[in-house]
Amino acid sequence: MRGHAKVAAPVVWADHVRIPMGNVSLDGDLVLPPEPRGVVLFAHGSGSSRFSPRNQAIAEVLNDHGFGTLLFDLLTWEEEALEAKAGYLRFDVDLLANRLIGATRWVQRRADTGDLPIGYFGASTGAAAALVATAQGGESVQAVVSRGGRPDLAGAALPQVTTPTLLIVGGRDRVVIELNQQAVARLSGIKELKVVPGATHLFEEPGTLEEVARLATAWFRRHLRGR
Repeated sequence: MRGHAKVAAPVVWADHVRIPMGNVSLDGDLVLPPEPRGVVLFAHGSGSSRFSPRNQAIAEVLNDHGFGTLLFDLLTWEEEALEAKAGYLRFDVDLLANRLIGATRWVQRRADTGDLPIGYFGASTGAAAALVATAQGGESVQAVVSRGGRPDLAGAALPQVTTPTLLIVGGRDRVVIELNQQAVARLSGIKELKVVPGATHLFEEPGTLEEVARLATAWFRRHLRGR
């Protein structure tokens, strides 16, 4: 990520993966540095995919700091085609949360990731899915970070989230700030709301995405601990 002070980048192992989930399989990209300190699963926002340039940039920073990452599509290609016409699946938070839970179980079954602590990074509607999945997943998830999220869409699941949760919003994203202020009050356990000055919803302004990456890395370093 341009402008971000990097540590010395380790050699990483990367692979395209297929994540079986019931009668569907989801495409993903798994990256593991040597001796990873944990693995972070990304839940992208509506209309996005595992190719989100913002999520990829943040994942790269996490990789540089020793975290494995899994960026994967929450919908299949067929579902994406239907979504382009109907537009209802992107707000089906329960479906998206179930997909994230399925990916988490897949990570836990793998020999190279099964013993690693797990975190979630959610953007927009993906943040709601991450919170619902966390509420249902118990202690399997140790930390959650939301970027420009819609935690309000997690609804009744919010008070059930006891996992340390960081909500990051842009200082110029006024509607989303209010939604996050309301949501953070309903979360249980360790929680913080960070506002990035001058940033709009997509954190396109110079230096703002780098600040998100810095905050997320610090949160995962603090809360992802070995089992």
